[in-house]
Amino acid sequence: MNNEQNNEISEIKSKDNQLKSFIEKIKKLEEEKIKILADIEEVYSEAKSSGYEPKIMRKVLTIRKIDTDDKLEQEALLDTYKNALGIF
Repeated sequence: MNNEQNNEISEIKSKDNQLKSFIEKIKKLEEEKIKILADIEEVYSEAKSSGYEPKIMRKVLTIRKIDTDDKLEQEALLDTYKNALGIF
Protein backbone atom coordinates (compact mmCIF):
# COMPACT_ATOMS: atom_id res chain seq x y z
CA MET A 1 0.00 0.00 0.00
CA ASN A 2 1.18 3.45 -0.71
CA ASN A 3 0.94 6.48 1.50
CA GLU A 4 -2.16 7.82 -0.28
CA GLN A 5 -4.08 4.59 0.28
CA ASN A 6 -3.08 4.55 3.94
CA ASN A 7 -4.35 8.11 4.32
CA GLU A 8 -7.66 7.20 2.68
CA ILE A 9 -8.10 4.17 4.96
CA SER A 10 -7.24 6.26 7.98
CA GLU A 11 -9.74 8.93 6.93
CA ILE A 12 -12.48 6.33 6.42
CA LYS A 13 -11.82 4.81 9.85
CA SER A 14 -11.94 8.26 11.39
CA LYS A 15 -15.30 8.97 9.72
CA ASP A 16 -16.60 5.56 10.85
CA ASN A 17 -15.59 6.32 14.43
CA GLN A 18 -17.21 9.75 14.22
CA LEU A 19 -20.44 8.20 12.93
CA LYS A 20 -20.41 5.60 15.72
CA SER A 21 -19.91 8.39 18.25
CA PHE A 22 -22.89 10.35 16.88
CA ILE A 23 -25.08 7.24 16.92
CA GLU A 24 -24.13 6.45 20.52
CA LYS A 25 -24.84 10.04 21.62
CA ILE A 26 -28.25 9.96 19.93
CA LYS A 27 -29.05 6.58 21.47
CA LYS A 28 -28.17 7.87 24.94
CA LEU A 29 -30.27 11.02 24.46
CA GLU A 30 -33.23 8.96 23.20
CA GLU A 31 -33.03 6.81 26.34
CA GLU A 32 -32.92 9.94 28.51
CA LYS A 33 -35.88 11.37 26.59
CA ILE A 34 -37.95 8.26 27.32
CA LYS A 35 -37.14 8.58 31.03
CA ILE A 36 -38.01 12.27 31.05
CA LEU A 37 -41.32 11.65 29.26
CA ALA A 38 -42.17 9.01 31.87
CA ASP A 39 -41.34 11.49 34.63
CA ILE A 40 -43.57 14.12 33.03
CA GLU A 41 -46.45 11.65 32.79
CA GLU A 42 -45.96 10.81 36.45
CA VAL A 43 -46.27 14.49 37.37
CA TYR A 44 -49.46 14.77 35.32
CA SER A 45 -50.80 11.71 37.13
CA GLU A 46 -49.97 13.25 40.52
CA ALA A 47 -51.66 16.49 39.48
CA LYS A 48 -54.74 14.59 38.34
CA SER A 49 -54.95 12.76 41.66
CA SER A 50 -54.83 16.18 43.34
CA GLY A 51 -57.84 17.32 41.32
CA TYR A 52 -56.16 19.12 38.43
CA GLU A 53 -56.95 18.43 34.78
CA PRO A 54 -53.85 17.35 32.81
CA LYS A 55 -55.45 18.31 29.49
CA ILE A 56 -55.83 21.91 30.67
CA MET A 57 -52.33 21.90 32.16
CA ARG A 58 -50.95 20.91 28.75
CA LYS A 59 -52.84 23.80 27.16
CA VAL A 60 -51.41 26.21 29.75
CA LEU A 61 -47.90 25.01 28.92
CA THR A 62 -48.57 25.46 25.21
CA ILE A 63 -49.86 29.00 25.80
CA ARG A 64 -46.81 29.86 27.89
CA LYS A 65 -44.52 28.94 24.97
CA ILE A 66 -46.22 31.39 22.60
CA ASP A 67 -44.70 34.85 22.15
CA THR A 68 -46.78 37.56 23.86
CA ASP A 69 -47.55 39.43 20.63
CA ASP A 70 -48.55 36.21 18.87
CA LYS A 71 -50.71 35.26 21.83
CA LEU A 72 -52.53 38.60 21.79
CA GLU A 73 -53.07 38.33 18.04
CA GLN A 74 -54.45 34.78 18.36
CA GLU A 75 -56.76 35.81 21.22
CA ALA A 76 -58.05 38.77 19.20
CA LEU A 77 -58.75 36.54 16.20
CA LEU A 78 -60.43 33.96 18.41
CA ASP A 79 -62.66 36.66 19.92
CA THR A 80 -63.51 37.92 16.43
CA TYR A 81 -64.47 34.42 15.28
CA LYS A 82 -66.47 33.72 18.44
CA ASN A 83 -68.36 36.99 18.08
CA ALA A 84 -69.09 36.27 14.42
CA LEU A 85 -70.49 32.87 15.35
CA GLY A 86 -72.31 34.06 18.46
CA ILE A 87 -70.20 31.88 20.76
CA PHE A 88 -69.29 33.09 24.25
